Amino acid sequence: MTITEEPAPVVPPKDAAGRRAWTALRAVPPIWIILVVVIAVLTWRNPVFIEPDSFVNFLRRSAPLAILAAGQVYVIISGEFDLSVGALVTAVVVIAARLSDGEAANTWWLILLLLAGGVLVGLVNGLVTTRLRVPSFIATLGMLLVLNGAVFLWSGGAPRGSLADNFRQLGRRGIEGLPGLNILPYALLILIAVGVGLWLLLGHSRFGHQVYAAGGNQRAAALSGVDVRRVRTTAFVISALCAVVAGILLGGATGVTAEAGVGYEFQAIAAVVLGGAVLGGGRGSVGAAIAGALTLQALFSLLNQFGLAQSLRQVVQGVIIIGAAAYAARRMRRSG
Repeated sequence: MTITEEPAPVVPPKDAAGRRAWTALRAVPPIWIILVVVIAVLTWRNPVFIEPDSFVNFLRRSAPLAILAAGQVYVIISGEFDLSVGALVTAVVVIAARLSDGEAANTWWLILLLLAGGVLVGLVNGLVTTRLRVPSFIATLGMLLVLNGAVFLWSGGAPRGSLADNFRQLGRRGIEGLPGLNILPYALLILIAVGVGLWLLLGHSRFGHQVYAAGGNQRAAALSGVDVRRVRTTAFVISALCAVVAGILLGGATGVTAEAGVGYEFQAIAAVVLGGAVLGGGRGSVGAAIAGALTLQALFSLLNQFGLAQSLRQVVQGVIIIGAAAYAARRMRRSG
């Protein structure tokens, strides 16, 4: 007796296309879907939000936090924390106002000086963490206190001086007269440039692979030839440089204040965690971190739409960090 094997069922092209679409959808980080949902709710509450000028203005406001998150994700993927970025943002605004004092000729060398200061802060954070083996939570918390104290002593609690017009243009002006758009903010262009650059560095370079290796398994990375201390120190420098850029944009947008960067360190961490990064290191991406920042900013806008108090922002951030960290831990346990 001959047993004839039945042919495998042919999947109709329609179902195959549906499966491909479903597979592609599952590959999209959940934060992008959440961002679309939040924007849809915002648009439902205020249809003007999705209009080009209004939406571009939302992106301009979100740019400093998104840049901070893009730098913070390097530190978190490498297995560390950076709590000093908010204080560094404040220091950038106060120092820029004092040294510039409204003189346009001082702007460009001042920006170079601020970037050099950011490199120094990142190096100190990295060397204290990797060479002295002080936990990054403590090392960067100490840097936060040092920067806040130094700014207070220098300014007496009331920042002096003013930012030059060409300095402020970076955060509040843009290219005008484009078809369909009144203005394309410089802040948005800077966000795109920083985001693409950091995305390429993390996802398409040897250094990026070393960042993931250092955070995923430090011992295995060291045995395979990765200089973990150098990689983590570089991650701190990148985070500090992003904080300087964010400070320049915030100073231009909001003006001089001694509270310019207050709370931004926690917002940046919340955005990175919301983007799916694992706090223990080894997992995350620049694109998802920026999406997390946009989602967080959209949630704040939604709270304003519902007329809820500003203080609820901290509650939202705390819930997001706890919830996202718990979800990530559960996902890691299930994946073994």
